[in-house]
Amino acid sequence: MARSGAVEYQPLIKELPASERPRERLKQYGASSLSNAELLAVILRTGAASESVLNVAARLLAKFGGLPGLSRTSFNELCSQHGLGKAKSAQIKAALELGRRLLSTEVEERMTVRSPADVANLLLAEMGFLEQEELRLLLLDTRNQVLAVPQVYKGSVNTSQVRIGELFRDAVRQNSPAIIIVHNHPSGDPTPSPEDVTVTEQALKAGKLLDIDVLDHIIFGRQRYVSLKERGLGFG
Repeated sequence: MARSGAVEYQPLIKELPASERPRERLKQYGASSLSNAELLAVILRTGAASESVLNVAARLLAKFGGLPGLSRTSFNELCSQHGLGKAKSAQIKAALELGRRLLSTEVEERMTVRSPADVANLLLAEMGFLEQEELRLLLLDTRNQVLAVPQVYKGSVNTSQVRIGELFRDAVRQNSPAIIIVHNHPSGDPTPSPEDVTVTEQALKAGKLLDIDVLDHIIFGRQRYVSLKERGLGFG
């Protein structure tokens, strides 16, 4: 019988049968067959001296709320976790960023925007959990296919910060005939503020002068979004 308060022993990867090791399972069955903890363990390769790398991976995912939370965790905070250091923390951040870029590229290459829901499918999972306010643009072609999603501002999005010339700079450079403005509310509540409505009105006026259609302004919260055009705010 185990002693009261004893820590349950976690076998190290090298002590597991070959068929149960994450890297071997990846080779045999493919990456899609592995859990998030197993994939993270493959990236980390080794754990602490007395802790299984699978246990380190599972602990990190539990502590930070899965992959979305892990992606928001700062480099320095990762470095402070038991079993990690600068090298392993850098590996985690690099892998998550590669995944984000791949997802963004694949979606953008085939994405045609027909509704606010399409915009949410493209960006809500990422922008809804940002800790700082960001404003981005969807640059669209004549068929409403996404050309690019540049970031315009990071920080407070209001009339004193947003310069309309900068808002349209990338659209002019890429000869985009239409744009959709998107930004997030870190509070999680996507309800438009009076400043959001004012920015929309100013953008519409500038767009008419530049012959660039502003199709919508969409605000993301946590798992929710609001289309200002659908609500008739700033598009009157």
